[in-house]
Amino acid sequence: MPSQSAHTTAPAVINQVLTFAIGDATYGIDIPCVQEIRGWSPVTRLPQAPADVLGVLNLRGSIVPVLDLRLKFGSTNVQYTPITVIIVVSVTSAKGPREFGMVVDGVSDVIDITPEDVKPAPDLGATSSGAYIRGLVPVTGRMVVLLDVALLIGKEFSAAAAEDATQAA
Repeated sequence: MPSQSAHTTAPAVINQVLTFAIGDATYGIDIPCVQEIRGWSPVTRLPQAPADVLGVLNLRGSIVPVLDLRLKFGSTNVQYTPITVIIVVSVTSAKGPREFGMVVDGVSDVIDITPEDVKPAPDLGATSSGAYIRGLVPVTGRMVVLLDVALLIGKEFSAAAAEDATQAA
């Protein structure tokens, strides 16, 4: 006898995504990895850090590396204004969960998406920022570029930044 559950449809999986702006583009990251959103505050520079790694921030006793996504994505006119924010995210590395700050022009809103909403990213090659793109979502007349935070931060950067932050403390 066929099961009655075969005739019911499973509820759609809804993911919440925090959207933010870098220049004229809108990006999004999954809400579960977001720890907090902070206003811009100066950071402590680390010697010989890559240009897009601004330094570290003391976040309630934890030393958090801060990456400027605008510089990472090739923006040239980077300014730190009252609407510039740092999104603190948590990623899992070989040493466990690590927090990182990502500087963006401003936070937009939280949107709900389903897996069906996500369109595949175009193949831009592994050396471009396309390697960090999880997909694209059309939302009310704009395209939201979904980023994979773990790939964006990178396993190598995660380990190196955590060691530098520990030594700086």
